[in-house]
Amino acid sequence: QVRLVESGGGLVQAGGSLRLSCAASGFTFSTYTMSWYRQAPGKERELVASIASAVGSTNYVNSVKGRFTISRDNAKNTMYLQMNSLKSEDTAIYYCNAQHGVFVGKNYWGQGTQVTVSS
Repeated sequence: QVRLVESGGGLVQAGGSLRLSCAASGFTFSTYTMSWYRQAPGKERELVASIASAVGSTNYVNSVKGRFTISRDNAKNTMYLQMNSLKSEDTAIYYCNAQHGVFVGKNYWGQGTQVTVSS
């Protein structure tokens, strides 16, 4: 049974930091590209950051570059998102996503964790 469980969300003041975690189970974590998405009220879900399975290359949406850092620990089947210098516009539900590098149909989502940044 595939599971992605996010944690670490909460309420923080603007300028503060949070660290999100995504604990994975039920699949071969190291073979999947892992990503963080977010969805703010009234907006479409957007890709925030991703990290490849093999060499661990990363990509970020422009709005978080220099503030957020995505990482993974394949030994612990866990992905992280360190979020610094948070802004009110970062307020959203953050979702963990796993995508197999070859089989497109193997795509999994977590239930999401709320991040609220007060200004």
